[in-house]
Amino acid sequence: MNKAERTRRFIIEKSASIINRKGMAGTSLSDIMEATKLAKGGIYGNFENKEEICMEAFLYLTETLARRLDGAVNLGRNAKEKFHNLLEAYKGNKDVEGGCPILNFGVEADDTHPNMKVYVKKAINSSQKRILNIISDGIANEEISSTVNPKNFSVKVFAMIEGAILCRRVVENDEQMRIVMDSIWEEFESFLK
Repeated sequence: MNKAERTRRFIIEKSASIINRKGMAGTSLSDIMEATKLAKGGIYGNFENKEEICMEAFLYLTETLARRLDGAVNLGRNAKEKFHNLLEAYKGNKDVEGGCPILNFGVEADDTHPNMKVYVKKAINSSQKRILNIISDGIANEEISSTVNPKNFSVKVFAMIEGAILCRRVVENDEQMRIVMDSIWEEFESFLK
């Protein structure tokens, strides 16, 4: 990694949590300058505009989240363990400052940032595919009933988890997250052979 790449990475890492917390519109260039201790020229010498920084910040945040979730899933030896590990990783995901980047950026991008909307859509599809793969592999390995529709289940689980994440942040407790996760797990267990 050369100096320019290191500087870009530094700016992204320092500004990502701010953008996730304050939003794309709510984050000012001065916020980014303060976080990085760089002058305006130092930032715009590495990025074309604030939108590019926001897009790179989103990719950084979602790649970090995906690595953590994939790591949890990969520790499982079978569908039951993989799905359990995934739910536990989501339950424990309080360390991303500002909450889930997919939810945060998605809400802001849906009407006002078409380029960001494309990135968020890919992240949603990837998150749902992680769940779909666990269920599909479980069916193929005869661990899960073949009556389950992996696509429908993955969409429902992802939407329920994102809703629970939002509630946890707004209500400032884990009760609704626990209720949602228990409900998901109960349904999943009913599929096991």
